[in-house]
Amino acid sequence: MYEHRSEPLLPRAKFVRRLGAHALAAGGVVSVSLIIGTLGYHSLGREAWVDAFLNAAMLLGGVGQVGEVAGNSGKLFAALFALYSGLVLIAVTTLLFTPVLHRILHRVHLEDPDTGPEAGG
Repeated sequence: MYEHRSEPLLPRAKFVRRLGAHALAAGGVVSVSLIIGTLGYHSLGREAWVDAFLNAAMLLGGVGQVGEVAGNSGKLFAALFALYSGLVLIAVTTLLFTPVLHRILHRVHLEDPDTGPEAGG
């Protein structure tokens, strides 16, 4: 998926496309998670659609839940969705930063005479 350290640095236009693909994947993960959270809060937590969407969005954004959740099934869903949201936050952050970090490391390896392609290694 990514170029090897012996290959040249990816041209800027292709790198921007790579960033776009990662952003699209991250947006898909967030969108699906937001739908799952909204449906769960609405059906299990017995919240209105707007409140369910608000709770799901706040948890996925790392802020936290707003208001009280009704019933044991709603509270159980809220707890599990909070744990899931933490993992989604880490995954989306990773998806967005991976191409940038790879490009920085690739550039460092190209400039380092001990590990660059001209050193044979």
